[in-house]
Amino acid sequence: MNTPLITVLMPAYNAEKYIGAAIESVLNQTFHDFEFLIINDGSTDATKEIIDSFTDPRIRLINQTNQGIAAALNIGLLNAKAHLVARFDADDICMRERLMLQYQFLSDHPDYIIVGADAEFIDMNGNYVYTRSLPAHTNEEIQELNLDQCPFIHSAVLFRKAPIMLVGGYNANAYAFQDLLLWSKVIKQGKGYNLSQKLIQVRLSPGSISIDKKWHTKQFREIMIGSIRRGNITDQEGKELLGILRKQNIPKIKEGSYYSLLGKKYLWNNHQPEKARINLKKAIRIHPGRLDSYAIMALSFFPKEFINWLYKRKLDKI
Repeated sequence: MNTPLITVLMPAYNAEKYIGAAIESVLNQTFHDFEFLIINDGSTDATKEIIDSFTDPRIRLINQTNQGIAAALNIGLLNAKAHLVARFDADDICMRERLMLQYQFLSDHPDYIIVGADAEFIDMNGNYVYTRSLPAHTNEEIQELNLDQCPFIHSAVLFRKAPIMLVGGYNANAYAFQDLLLWSKVIKQGKGYNLSQKLIQVRLSPGSISIDKKWHTKQFREIMIGSIRRGNITDQEGKELLGILRKQNIPKIKEGSYYSLLGKKYLWNNHQPEKARINLKKAIRIHPGRLDSYAIMALSFFPKEFINWLYKRKLDKI
């Protein structure tokens, strides 16, 4: 088999609900010269059976015991045949021209090492929530972002494999922000860019632990920022993060965080205050002790112009 131009790298863990649609969206790309490398990270549901039901020869499956997303991605990088790697997640959807447009960009710009894209966000049932236009598109804008601002949507990037391997790939200690730590090192090695086209649909779901970063603890955020500033994270810090995340890995927090985020996005990014209140009520019912949910609920009754003004100036406070 000839070396493919792109390796699409997708880790999967207990993704039976959405992985079929995710795989189909990759196989239906207008760009065809790729291998589809799926790392089954110890799934205990029907994930493997669903993957096996596809007969496309471009699919290559690696099964491993559950080791976490960073370890799965590093195994994928080591086994990727192509020099270009497209990240993707097992619950998202690729737009048909995603690979073609990103491949064309890196082909036309050999001095760039990574290209991302804007995205549509959908809820767990596939309903449109909002469109995310990234805070930085040009390399100059990306280089000027604050440390806690992620320059790329993880499942929407295409990158050159060599620079990623040069900085050590994904750090398994950086639980829940392994991509942000990696980007902070990668953009020092070369140029990055984000296309303004919406090339994937990102699915929000309670399965993402503490999906709303404001539901992370203060200790978690301090470790994250400190690690990004240093460009590394210690084993001890990794153990502390894992302990925090395990405490948060309960339905009350995961579901409350999910509905809280939907409420914010319907208010800030797609002004539908009625839908925002529906989701905020669910978040409050699940976790009545979080005062920020009440504050955002109150804001939903203010005029759109005031909400937009507050969003632009006070986003990090809410």
